[in-house]
Amino acid sequence: MVKAGERSARSSVWLEGKARRGGRGGGQPSGLDRERITEVTVRLLDAEGLAKFSMRRLAAELNVTAMSVYWYVDTKDELLELALDAAFGELQLPDPQDTGADWREQLRALATEYRALLVRHPWLSPLAGQYLNIGPHALALSRSIQRVIRRTGLPAQRMTGAISAVFQFVYGYGTLEAQFLTRTADSGLTPDAYYQQAMSDAQQHPQAADYIQESKEIMDARGGDTVQEMMDRDFTFALDLLVAGIEAMVDRDR
Repeated sequence: MVKAGERSARSSVWLEGKARRGGRGGGQPSGLDRERITEVTVRLLDAEGLAKFSMRRLAAELNVTAMSVYWYVDTKDELLELALDAAFGELQLPDPQDTGADWREQLRALATEYRALLVRHPWLSPLAGQYLNIGPHALALSRSIQRVIRRTGLPAQRMTGAISAVFQFVYGYGTLEAQFLTRTADSGLTPDAYYQQAMSDAQQHPQAADYIQESKEIMDARGGDTVQEMMDRDFTFALDLLVAGIEAMVDRDR
């Protein structure tokens, strides 16, 4: 039983056909539809962030009253779920008919797409952890991942672990990268200038300076002239390690 003020685990705009309705009935505002409301929601979340988003702010952007928006969604949560799934719809997924493709390359492509999506929409990662992720685009992503993992040769009982290893890594990496880029944008600095300033400031702290000195050889060997290049190289190598790990586990279980 759900207590007052609690949100049911089953509560979702995608249940009971709520996501497909076009409004609550007669008298709905002209010039609005759910697609437009969702599109503007995504744009506002990108521009101003999740913390500043409100139905009133959305209504102002649409040049309508907040009550007009409520003709199409019952709650702010429902609207955020719609925006979340709309963002998942940006992903370029493998052709399900292309069963002869190399699963390794398809897995890398999916992981790279998901990372870019998390960076492009910093609000996505907290919402993905909050909702059921059962919208059509989220399910399409899950199906694509599952199809690729099925072709690795892993036994069925290992597949969810492999999916977790790869995509929880990507989720964490993309989330931290998005947060870093948001901080740099808020500071008015470029990512490279922000990184250099942060490293310079850290060297003023004795313990941090000792750690930086101990890590100098590793950091120098990392390669990359820019923060983006360093992030890309680390991501690519970490993903290669995970792919190699899947291959090793397939060989072990044969």
